Amino acid sequence: MANKDEVSTGEDLDRWALSKLQSTITTVRERMDEFDCTAAGRAIAEYVEELSNWYVRLSRRRFWDGDRAAFATLRHCLLEVAALLAPFTPFLADEIHLNLAGGEAEALGESPDSVHLRDFPSADASLTDPELEAAMEAVRLTVELGRAARAQAKAKVRQPLRRAVIVANDAERAAIEARADLVTSELNVKELDFVSEEADLVSYAVKPNYRSLGPRFGKRMPLVAAAVEALDPVHVAKVMADGGAVGISIDGDDHTIGPEEVTLALQPLEGYEVEAEAGHAVALQLELDDELRREGLAREIVHAVQNARKAAGLDISDRIELTLGGDDELIAAARAHEPYVAGEVLATSVAFDTGKGSVVRVDGRDLEIGVTKI
Repeated sequence: MANKDEVSTGEDLDRWALSKLQSTITTVRERMDEFDCTAAGRAIAEYVEELSNWYVRLSRRRFWDGDRAAFATLRHCLLEVAALLAPFTPFLADEIHLNLAGGEAEALGESPDSVHLRDFPSADASLTDPELEAAMEAVRLTVELGRAARAQAKAKVRQPLRRAVIVANDAERAAIEARADLVTSELNVKELDFVSEEADLVSYAVKPNYRSLGPRFGKRMPLVAAAVEALDPVHVAKVMADGGAVGISIDGDDHTIGPEEVTLALQPLEGYEVEAEAGHAVALQLELDDELRREGLAREIVHAVQNARKAAGLDISDRIELTLGGDDELIAAARAHEPYVAGEVLATSVAFDTGKGSVVRVDGRDLEIGVTKI
C-alpha cells in the first residue's frame, strides 16, 4: 500500500478518489459480512468505473506532466482495489498487485508479496470526506446531463457553446461554482448560469398513458384524457417528482392518477436543449456566433493535425513544424487561435501556405496539413 502522506494532497480529485475508496471499502466489508457478495462486487465495479471515467480522465494532464501526487493516489487506489478483488478474482487480483507493488519491492531489494498475504482493506477515517463526495456527485451529475443534452441536440463535442443553465439547490450550486473550470471544460461551454427550479428551463405537456388508463376507464377514456390534459403541468410535475398522485373528476366521480398513468413531455425553451433526471436538469444554449464557430473549427483542426501526426509515425512527445493551407474559413480560425493550435499539437512554429502537405476534410472543407518533425 502506498504511503498515505504521498496521496493526501490538496487536490479535490485526489481527495475525492481516496474518500470514495473508503466508502467503497466500508460497503464491501459490510456486504461481505452479510454474505452478500453480489452487492460487494457491484460496489467494487462502480468504484472502478468512477475511478477510470472520472479521476483518470480528468487527471490526464497531470499524468502527462509527471505529477507525483496523481500517480501515488492512483497507485494507492489500484492496490486497494486489487486487495478488494482478491476474494472474487484471486489470480487477476494477484497479477495486478504484483505489477504495482513490484517496483517498490525491487527498489528495496525484495520480492513483492502476494496480495493474499496482506490484510483485507479497512476504511481509513482520516481520508473520508462525505461533503466532498456529495459535492463531486453534483458536479458529475451536471456533466452527465450536459453531455446527454449535447448528444440529444447532435451538437459536436468539439464545438464550444455559449452557456449551460443548471438546476441546483444552494449546496449543489456552491459545489459546482467551486469547480466551474472543470464543468465548463467537460461540457465545452463558456458560461454557467443557475436556476432553482426545473420549470425555469422547460414547460410541460401532460398526456395520458392510454396503455395504463384504457383498461381502467374503458369507454370513459376520452373524458379521462381531456381531464388529464387540462391539469396544471407544473403542479403535476412537482407532485410526480415526489412520487405522489393527482386527482381528476369524471362525471362527478373523483379518481386518483399515479405517476405511471401520465406522461410528462418536456418542451425546452427555444434555442436550448434540456436533459433532466430526478429534479436535476441542465440546458445548453445551442445558438452559435462567429466567435464560437471559429473556435469550434480550431478544435477540429487540432484533431486533424493530431491524426496527421499519428499517420506520420510521430511519437506523442515529438515537436513539429506545422504548415496549414486550404479553405479560407479554416485558415482564419487557425490564425485566430494559433497559440492554442500550436500548443495542443506541440508545434514550435505555424506557417500558412498551400501545396505543403496532404489534404484532409475538416467540417466539409479542405485543409492542407504539413507536419515536419524537429
